[in-house]
Amino acid sequence: QVQLVESGGGLVQAGGSLRLSCAASGRTFSNYGLGWFRQAPGKEREFVAIISRVGGNTYYADSVKGRFTISRDNAKNTVYLQMNSLKPEDTAVYYCAAGTTIGYNSRSWDYWGQGTQVTVSS
Repeated sequence: QVQLVESGGGLVQAGGSLRLSCAASGRTFSNYGLGWFRQAPGKEREFVAIISRVGGNTYYADSVKGRFTISRDNAKNTVYLQMNSLKPEDTAVYYCAAGTTIGYNSRSWDYWGQGTQVTVSS
């Protein structure tokens, strides 16, 4: 089992920045690919960013490319999502995920955090 706890969400004005953190405990952190997803009210959970287990390859949704950066610190068992130039449409609950098989579909992932709310005001 892997337990994931997100933090860093909040209210920010459009154009501002936030950094989300997700701390993991349990099985060996470095064995897992890591991802961030988000879910706005009335919408399905959608892929935001992924960082691979090996090589640290990163993948981003088109809607956040160039504004968001995913990174991981295996020594601290933590994955981050740096979010810059935030827009009102980025408002959602953000979830981190861990999995041995990674993919853009949320069903690919094995473990989920409880989520953290990000609200961007216009």
